[in-house]
Amino acid sequence: MSRLLLNLRNVPDDEILEVRNLLEEHRIDYFETEPSRWGISMGAIWLTDADDYPRARALLDDYQAQRRERMRAEYRERRRRGEAEGLWQRLRRRPLEMLVYLGVIALVLYLSTKPFLDLAGDG
Repeated sequence: MSRLLLNLRNVPDDEILEVRNLLEEHRIDYFETEPSRWGISMGAIWLTDADDYPRARALLDDYQAQRRERMRAEYRERRRRGEAEGLWQRLRRRPLEMLVYLGVIALVLYLSTKPFLDLAGDG
C-alpha cells in the first residue's frame, strides 16, 4: 500500500526536483499526485511501497536539514552583500502595500480588543 511522504503545498519547484532526484538516486519507487483544479487539495509525493517509508523519511529529514542550512547560509550572504530585502527596504519600495498591511493589522487588533475595552468602561 502507498504512503504519503511529502505534501507539496508551498514547496518550491527546485526542492521538489531535488526530492525526486534523491528518491531516484536511492531507488525508492514513488509517484506524484497533481493539485486539484481549484486548489482544494495540493499535490504530493507518495511512496509506492509503505515499507520504504522509514528509509525515505530518514533521507528526506537529512536532505531538509542540509537544505535549511544551505538556504540560511545563502540568506546570510545576501544580507552581508546588502541584497536581502528587509522591512525598511520593502517599506521604501512598496509603501502603499505596507500601509495597507499595517491598517489591516490595526483593524484586527482593534476588533479583537474592543469588546474587552467596552467591558472595562462599563464597570
